[in-house]
Amino acid sequence: MRAIVSINSGSSSIKFAVYRLDEHDTPTLSANGKIERIGIEPRLKIQTVDKQIIHQMDWSDGATLSHADLLEYLFDWAKGHLRDTQIVAFGHRVVHGGNDFVAPCCVDDAVLAELEKLCPLAPLHQPHNLAAIRIIAGLSPDIPQIACFDTAFHHDRPALTTRFAIPRALHDAGIRRYGFHGLSYEYIARRLTELDPALAGGKVITGHLGNGASLCAMDNGRSIDTTMGFTALDGLMMGTRCGTIDPGVIIHFQKQMGMQAAQVEDILYRQSGLLGVSGISSDMRTLSESSAPEAEEAIELFAWRAAREAGALASTLGGLDGFVFTAGIGENHADVRARICHRLRWLGADIDEEANARHAPIISTPGSKVKLMVIPTDEERMIALHILSLLYGAKP
Repeated sequence: MRAIVSINSGSSSIKFAVYRLDEHDTPTLSANGKIERIGIEPRLKIQTVDKQIIHQMDWSDGATLSHADLLEYLFDWAKGHLRDTQIVAFGHRVVHGGNDFVAPCCVDDAVLAELEKLCPLAPLHQPHNLAAIRIIAGLSPDIPQIACFDTAFHHDRPALTTRFAIPRALHDAGIRRYGFHGLSYEYIARRLTELDPALAGGKVITGHLGNGASLCAMDNGRSIDTTMGFTALDGLMMGTRCGTIDPGVIIHFQKQMGMQAAQVEDILYRQSGLLGVSGISSDMRTLSESSAPEAEEAIELFAWRAAREAGALASTLGGLDGFVFTAGIGENHADVRARICHRLRWLGADIDEEANARHAPIISTPGSKVKLMVIPTDEERMIALHILSLLYGAKP
């Protein structure tokens, strides 16, 4: 059996999927899995397409296990369980493509070296993305590996929305707003066209809300604006990332508090967000189960920041026809969706509380001016489609 494998190595999780190919190179999901809670208590689950669990593993004392450690465990397991499968390609989510990588490409040593240079712009993601590529290259050097970039979906948006108000020479040197979560937004745009073509052709904000979180304003399925900028630190409050912050705070950290750059980076990327505000956890599930007032404040701040940024994106779009929730929090946390929608009532968003509570695909009332939807994202399938497009010319 021929197959392709999609790997999505994120800041706190590693998702993967195996797609079987028929004689027409059509991909069919065979099995998928996820290692989540990396840095806390990693847990692995692999299942078939009909949800039959193939393998599970918990590392209750594994807070120090790195992405590379867990990937090596996964690949060791896979070698013994995919013996009848011919893997013809691996595809990877690579968070930052910079100015030069604006479409999926085959990875060789030269490409890998260029992508390595972008690690400082995505320190929570890029090193893990590239670690997966290196591990596979060591295990199966003859199998093609395809890099699919989170920044690519936003590459051709209006030039004005890519600029910071800094000297032009710095912008020309690559210091600009790139945008991220592009594979997720590309999949949602594609899926929305299938579910509601009329809405897909309109003005839609999609909220990729998870441990990493951002919003994207789309007009007719094309990215117009997004909350993340030069790095994946910008925009919304996240699991451990602060999101948008007054640059003066960073100057204060360094000049008045004597912090070095590495200390500032650690605070903003790893000690802030839900974790920093609550002092409890970066996981929305844990916070929602807590009675601590700090947990409630963190959840409310997350929702307020999301609604605030959504208002700004609605201004960019010049109106709003729909709002799509996706990713871990967006798909599964009804309370957070409700908090955000209540703050968007001024735009005409009217949430159906009962539909929202049961995680229905449409959670707006019939009279709502803004259609509210929950659509599961599938970055792994989007990666698979890009693999087939690059290798066989199939339309993604």
